[in-house]
Amino acid sequence: MSPVVKTTLLLMLSNTFMTFAWYGLLDKMSARPLILAILASWGIAFLEYVFMVPANRIGHQVLTVAQLKMLQEVISLSIFVPFAVLYLREPLNWNYLWAGLCILGAVFFMFRGR
Repeated sequence: MSPVVKTTLLLMLSNTFMTFAWYGLLDKMSARPLILAILASWGIAFLEYVFMVPANRIGHQVLTVAQLKMLQEVISLSIFVPFAVLYLREPLNWNYLWAGLCILGAVFFMFRGR
C-alpha cells in the first residue's frame, strides 16, 4: 500500500474520532459537568492521536507539510459534512458545497507541480 493511501486511511480514522470528540458529545454531555465532558472528549481524542501521529509520519515521507495539512482539511470536511447531517441532524445547505469547492481550489494549488 502506498504511503499516500496509508496516510489517507489513517487520517480518515483520526478525523472520525476527532469529530466525535469535538462535536459528538454536544447533546450527550450538555447536562453533565464541564469537567466530565472534557474528560470524555480527551478520551476520544486520544484515539484521534493514535491514528494522527503515524499518519503524519508516514505522509511526511512523500508529501510536504502543506500538502499533508491540505489533505487533512479535505478529509476533515469529508467526514464532518455527513456527520453533521446524519448524526447531528443539521440541515444540508449550499454552504457545504461552496466550502468544499474552496478547499478543492486550495488542493489544486497545493498539489500542482508535485
